[in-house]
Amino acid sequence: MSDRLARFIELEVLPAVLANPEIRASYPDIAFTDNPWGKGVMGCSSGGAAALTMGWFRPDLFRRIITYSGTFVDQQDDDAPEEESYPLGAWEYHSGMKLIENSELKPLRIFTHVSERDNGARAPEGSHHNWVKANRLTAAALKDKGYHYRFLYSLDSGHCDRRVFEHTLADTLVWMWRGYHP
Repeated sequence: MSDRLARFIELEVLPAVLANPEIRASYPDIAFTDNPWGKGVMGCSSGGAAALTMGWFRPDLFRRIITYSGTFVDQQDDDAPEEESYPLGAWEYHSGMKLIENSELKPLRIFTHVSERDNGARAPEGSHHNWVKANRLTAAALKDKGYHYRFLYSLDSGHCDRRVFEHTLADTLVWMWRGYHP
């Protein structure tokens, strides 16, 4: 729940990729755009929450967000420096602090997904650990705020289910990049 991962990717990972001689040999024309609309982030589970967080805190760097089985529940690391500011972790996006509702609209395009039998799907209805509830609340908050988003609820599937990726990722990528011109 900070810009820490976005900064790490932007300032350390991407430059390391460009400096890698093996990558340079295989892809001599490799380059990364400075246009944040040309950068997407994708993750599953905690990676899904991390992907949204990268765009949320640094829309100047990343604006296209794909989350599968996102951890939008109360799962904050008690030792994380962000715990003081965001004690309920990504639950704060839709409940708790209601960050989506209470923040200015950000320039983001967002795809979210949750599976019928996702982690904690059987957690009590009021629980902060119910994945389906948390993803539905996130999608509702995005809709209510006016975000360009897409929400997918998949039946007969589980957490980060490979079958869901196989059936949806190609269409999701086409939707995600619709209208982009480098």
